[in-house]
Amino acid sequence: MKKFFACFLLAAIAMTALCACKGGTKDPEENSKGGAVVVGITQDLDSLDPHKAVAAGTREVLYNIFEGLVKPDKDGKLVPAVAESYEISADGKTYTFVLRDGVKFHNGGTVTADDVVYSLNRCAGRLENPDPEVQVVAAFSVISDITASKNGDKDVVTVTLTSPNTELIGYFTCNIVPKDYADQAKSPVGTGPFKFVSYKPMDSLVMERFEDYHGEKAHLAKVTFSISESADAAFLKLQAGNIDIFPYLTVDQAEQLKDQFNIEVGSMSLVQGLFLNNARKPFDDIRVRQAVNYAVDKAEVLQMLNGGYGTAIGSGVYSTFGLYYDGSLASLYGHDEAKAKELLAAAGYADGFTFTVKVPSNYTYHVQTAEVLANQLKKVGITMKIELIEWASWLSDVYKGHDCDATIIGLDSQLAPSDILKYYVGGSTKNFINYNSDEFDRLYTEAQATVDTNAKVDLYHQLQACLANDAASVFLQSPSLMVAVNKKLAGYTFYPVYVQDMASVYYKEN
Repeated sequence: MKKFFACFLLAAIAMTALCACKGGTKDPEENSKGGAVVVGITQDLDSLDPHKAVAAGTREVLYNIFEGLVKPDKDGKLVPAVAESYEISADGKTYTFVLRDGVKFHNGGTVTADDVVYSLNRCAGRLENPDPEVQVVAAFSVISDITASKNGDKDVVTVTLTSPNTELIGYFTCNIVPKDYADQAKSPVGTGPFKFVSYKPMDSLVMERFEDYHGEKAHLAKVTFSISESADAAFLKLQAGNIDIFPYLTVDQAEQLKDQFNIEVGSMSLVQGLFLNNARKPFDDIRVRQAVNYAVDKAEVLQMLNGGYGTAIGSGVYSTFGLYYDGSLASLYGHDEAKAKELLAAAGYADGFTFTVKVPSNYTYHVQTAEVLANQLKKVGITMKIELIEWASWLSDVYKGHDCDATIIGLDSQLAPSDILKYYVGGSTKNFINYNSDEFDRLYTEAQATVDTNAKVDLYHQLQACLANDAASVFLQSPSLMVAVNKKLAGYTFYPVYVQDMASVYYKEN
């Protein structure tokens, strides 16, 4: 197959991500590189080791320090990074990566094929003594062998699969790390455009431009990610002029800041939902789950939270997945309070019921969503109690422990539809809502193994229909992302994955 083959993604992901904040008329190359910015974030990092990080908020920061064999561009295409080219065999069972010459790690070492093999094996859980804290890439379970070889003077890494999987390329964004470096959790070393300087828990992470970066070097000399305990605290820093970029604005906050900052609007590329524990009463009854869906008014949610921005969805794939996204499911459960009450009565809850939703307190957006939903559900007799919990507790209790009635969160993914749907596979530790469907599991396995793009699209539409018809949860929206950007800056770019790419940001004037 053709080199740089972007598999199904080129045809399938017609991304709507926006390239924003271009400001000014000068080409960034005409400006002197340099300067420092402060970016506001609202949760602490759960690990500096990229293979151990769980939270999307952590990965959006580490994106600047680490790279995989490939990485996404702003249009949703996977382009070579540590690899200079790649090929996928016609049968979808062999991936061949030719490595780029002279790629440097931040500690001065040169990337070797052995480093790549080690990194992929670590992510796949294939090391002889695997680290239990590493977040194993479940999709890599189809890998039977990873080998290094030479093609002339070029290092080559070949990945062989037990069964066809043409979308696996979306997972080779897996970060490449040095094989013999054991201090990633304290002083991370990658190949990205910025290198790590320092980290203070619940305070900041500082990084600086990596002068030996193999690609186009970052414009900024220094970036500080300033950690706030809440969006409200970050907003106060914004108003005081202590933050240059903040990507989690509400509509009201954006309105207050519009004279002080440029407000850029794009997509979060997330699935936000009211996720219901299918194994816990009363949500083990499909009629109750359907009733909750009918009780929710998604249009009101978008209007109250986003000023109408965002896209209502009806299943577990976000709207910027192009052909793989089935937009028809968004209208499956129209807002119908009478229907909701009818279903509740049929399920034995004519007088309603009470449940608790656990929401990470550092995400103001999800907290506000919970408040809107609580008012909507109250109209059909359902009392939703909101329990705000720390992010660390959400990870341990809800995500890992599956201990909740319900939760409100946003789910991100790699550029592979199987990755955004991995949360619903039976028996998976990531299935935090305990969804159970033999049909879904069968279709999921078949979709991954299918080589034909049209057939693959059809299977992923069927998977979304399974989740929707089973009312697995209340899939709310692909939220808009409103970002405050210092008026002196340009180059801020939205991506089809949840990242904050600081390499493209620059000061418009010297």
